[in-house]
Amino acid sequence: MSTAALLAPLLDRPFAVRSTADFEALALELFHLHRTHNPVYRRFVEALRVDPARVRTTADIPHLPITLFRNHRVLLDGLDPRSHFTSSGTTGAVTSSHFVPYPRVYERSFMTSFTATYGPPDTWRILALLPAYLEREGSSLVYMAQHLIQESGDPLSGTYLYRYDELAHVLHRSEAEGQRTLLLGVTFALLDLAEQHPMPLRHTTIMETGGMKGRRPELVREELHRILQQAFGVADIHSEYGMTELLSQAWSTGKGLYHCPPWMRVSLREVNDPLAAVPPGRTGGINVIDLANLASCPFIATQDLGRMHADGAFEVLGRFDHSQVRGCNLMVG
Repeated sequence: MSTAALLAPLLDRPFAVRSTADFEALALELFHLHRTHNPVYRRFVEALRVDPARVRTTADIPHLPITLFRNHRVLLDGLDPRSHFTSSGTTGAVTSSHFVPYPRVYERSFMTSFTATYGPPDTWRILALLPAYLEREGSSLVYMAQHLIQESGDPLSGTYLYRYDELAHVLHRSEAEGQRTLLLGVTFALLDLAEQHPMPLRHTTIMETGGMKGRRPELVREELHRILQQAFGVADIHSEYGMTELLSQAWSTGKGLYHCPPWMRVSLREVNDPLAAVPPGRTGGINVIDLANLASCPFIATQDLGRMHADGAFEVLGRFDHSQVRGCNLMVG
């Protein structure tokens, strides 16, 4: 049976996850599928000398270092990589490519999780301030934003590329109309808007996506949120946690605490021992199981540092770009 035929019955399964047992069952099924039919993941598991028969829970599943998306085609055998997303990067940097044979799975993922957190998109006016992302091709964030904008059905919903005056005008109009509005913005652009057009926003939710893109000095989350809260008179700044190599987002409705949809789970690993788990309350590298990533790899070891809370929420504390993840060095070729 072809890999596409093996995968076809699984495409809807992530969105039917309702319990820990559902999550565990699908994650283990996908582990064995990728261990057998994903060349990059298979070589990684073999290099770690992991015995598949001993993988009985999600805690036993190895997470693929995210850096391998930069120079490997991470994909199940035999699938058509007709669509793909690419990461942003500084000039000359090697960027990641995430091949997505089933874009509808990504659309269902962000539409379902957004609606569960914020309600249907057609109840919002959605304004996207994403200049660094709009200036290149292949951004999964822009793909999501444009889809949500279309689904909002509001004629003033749209993307803005350095058009701060026009965006400020729309925000003023939304406030005057009492229109529920979502302002989704890359960090440096939101700070530019805060400096040029501070205004009280009572009907607008501000959601930052992270990223200075070399335009401004990096800020810790608390300082960034404090600046935006003061400029716009809002109680909380919302955030989304997603990346090119994933097909799901975790959402924060304030205080930097993210919650995953049912088919996505975050755990922490020791920075210097990627196979060792970190308990809640301590800092560690963020591992993600994204069951919507059925075709590429559902098990990703990111380069983000985080902290888990007892209720399952997590914080993102920074990155360890210059640290070596030991698993990367185990790849052959």
